[in-house]
Amino acid sequence: MRRTGIALLTLTLVLSLTACGAGLNASTREMKQVTDGVEASISTNGNLIKLVNIVVVETADGTGVLVGTVINSLAAEDALLGVAVNGVVATVTGTNSLPQNSPIYFEGDSANAKAIVPGLNVKAGQHVPVTMFFARAGEITVLAIVRDQRDDFAGVTA
Repeated sequence: MRRTGIALLTLTLVLSLTACGAGLNASTREMKQVTDGVEASISTNGNLIKLVNIVVVETADGTGVLVGTVINSLAAEDALLGVAVNGVVATVTGTNSLPQNSPIYFEGDSANAKAIVPGLNVKAGQHVPVTMFFARAGEITVLAIVRDQRDDFAGVTA
């Protein structure tokens, strides 16, 4: 009788302490984004391109500047062919090749590329579609937030 009681107590504790009783809407199942940047990936047809922390920064003259990282996780090299922000083609300078695990950094201390959209004329707080075109992987579109030139983005210039 005592063993049965201990087993029932243990089972009750296991179920209640692991939050199984919380159901499908448990707070531990809800993901929260801790950065402004959006993330996405192309993982079809033998590709694995990751977009990390994609944000658009508005400058005082109405220009949009892309901030973020693009990574190719597979051995087959790819290339970034172009970027469009809110339907406007960006001028991309710097590196565009994507060998395995050699990221393209837009802005920041490690920046090796820059994407500028003159005359974008969007305001901070808006969301705009950002489309990236790749030689092998095709294209991907994310809905990125527009930030102004302050705080972490104070050094971003056109």
